[in-house]
Amino acid sequence: MVTVQFKSKIKDGVIEIPKKYKGKLRDNVHVILKVETSRSRSKNYLDTLLAHPVTVKKFTPMTREQIYAR
Repeated sequence: MVTVQFKSKIKDGVIEIPKKYKGKLRDNVHVILKVETSRSRSKNYLDTLLAHPVTVKKFTPMTREQIYAR
């Protein structure tokens, strides 16, 4: 069994195999994927909350005057 390791991006559901490995990989392969998490996704938490807001019973938003009162 030949083992190769490389980084690639998924494009339209397809993982492209680098040219230097295409001759070695034929027929059946055993695939294990490690997904690299990016920090930009954690920064994108506000977008997630805006798309899927949390509902709270008996919640009353603050008025503009309450927000800026000091």
